[in-house]
This record gives sequence, structure tokens and C-alpha cells, in this order.
Amino acid sequence: METQKSVRKITVHPSACVASDVTLGDGVSIGANCVVESGSSIGSDTILMPNVFIGQNVVIGRNNRLFPNCAIGCIPQILGLKIDGERGGLVIGDNNVIREQVTIHPSMHASHATKIGNNNLIMIGVHIGHDCILEDNLVLSNFTQLSGHCLVHTGVWFSGLVLVHQFTTIGKWVYAAGLSGINHDIPPFVIVSGHYPPKIRGINRRGLARAGLSKEQQLKVFEAYKKLYRSDKPLLENAKALAAESGGLDENVKLMVDTIINSSKHRFGRYLELFRD
Repeated sequence: METQKSVRKITVHPSACVASDVTLGDGVSIGANCVVESGSSIGSDTILMPNVFIGQNVVIGRNNRLFPNCAIGCIPQILGLKIDGERGGLVIGDNNVIREQVTIHPSMHASHATKIGNNNLIMIGVHIGHDCILEDNLVLSNFTQLSGHCLVHTGVWFSGLVLVHQFTTIGKWVYAAGLSGINHDIPPFVIVSGHYPPKIRGINRRGLARAGLSKEQQLKVFEAYKKLYRSDKPLLENAKALAAESGGLDENVKLMVDTIINSSKHRFGRYLELFRD
């Protein structure tokens, strides 16, 4: 016998303005004075608290919480970009908490999208620029600012007021200390602080644990760190020497080495700059 699927009530405050073609999943709640523009979709059990703005063609997944005064999907901050011109997409995954006054911009290209993954905590006043890709299990503390085209891998933790230059890649399980100004690629598993240039200070022990690495895997990361950053030789030379070691590299060490080698291909240490339009 086929069982009926329960449908949870959709709640839209009378003062909210929701375009007629917006798709709302079961259990969605839209608070007072919210605006949801044409072509957008909001997944089941997502809550928009009062005064949230969702722009055109934004796709939001399940069980997200958007706090007051977020502006999600406004056009990118680019000189000469027409307000009524064609814009790209913005896709947000599931189980994200997006706090007050967060701004997230869609892609500047009609055929591309800014992408936010799952299970992320995005705190007050964070800005995520156009064409960024953010993976899963991230913490972006208050007023972190990401310029356009940044790639932030799984498990990264930004402390307060971190600034990231456009086209920068942040490796997985990196911890960036407060007030860091990051203007070049950062390899996985490290602690970074300072600005222009930021400096690698050590290994993010908590990140290794959260990543689920075994003791043996963690030891290999620590050994690689010493070879890379505790040598008198240039970092790139150390990375190439480590890559050439017999027996092959542990997969996590390989990620560190690959990031360093790839970033060296651009004069300012930002690998993604090589793929500018």
C-alpha cells in the first residue's frame, strides 16, 4: 500500500513580497518585509527571518537559516555593470546558517554561478563576492570579506575581519587568524596570519582532527610541514624536492605540495589568476 507523503505548511508573512514564479519547498517560512525576486527557488524547511532580500534566479537548498537584513543575489560590485543587465547564478546548498547583514553576489557571467556548499556558518557582515566557490563545513567569522573568484575548500575557518584577495585559493582545513590579509594561495592544513604578505605559522591541529585524519596521516602532514617551512631553502624548491621523493606522497601531503607548485605559476602566487577571462 502506497503511503502518502506529509506536506509541511509554507508560511509567508503578509508584508513579504514573493514573485509569482518563485518555487517554495515544504515547510519554508518567509518573514516580514522579505523580498524574493523572480526565478528563485527555496528548498524545504528553509527560514527567512524579517527583511531578507533574495535576488533573481537564486537557488537555495534545504534547511537553511537566513537572519535579518541579508542581501543574497544582488548584482556584483563591478564598475559599468548594468543594474538591469544579464547576470549569472547563485547556488546555496543545505544546512547553512547565514547571519545578519551578509551579502553574497551572483556570478558576473550569465553562464556561471557563485556556489556555496553545505553546513557552513557565515557570521555577521560577511561579504562573498561574485564567482566565489565555497565548499562545506566552513566558518566565516564576523566581517570576513572575500573578493571575487575565490575558491575556499572544505573545513576552512576564518577568524574575524579576514580579507581575501580575488582569485585566491584557500586549501582545506586552513585556519586564518583575525585581521589576516590573504593575497596568495594557502596550502591545506596550515595556520596563517598577518598580511601583505601573510605568513604560515604552523599546522592546524584541530583542523587535522576535524578532518578525521589518522595519527599516521597527521604525522605525515607534520613531517611535510617541517620539510617545506623549516628549511633555509626557498619554499618552491622544498616543494619540488618533496614531490620528487621516492615511494610517492601521502594524498594530504600531495595536496600541500600541489598547491605550492601551482601557485608559483602566477607571479603573485594566485593560481586561479591564470584562468582570467
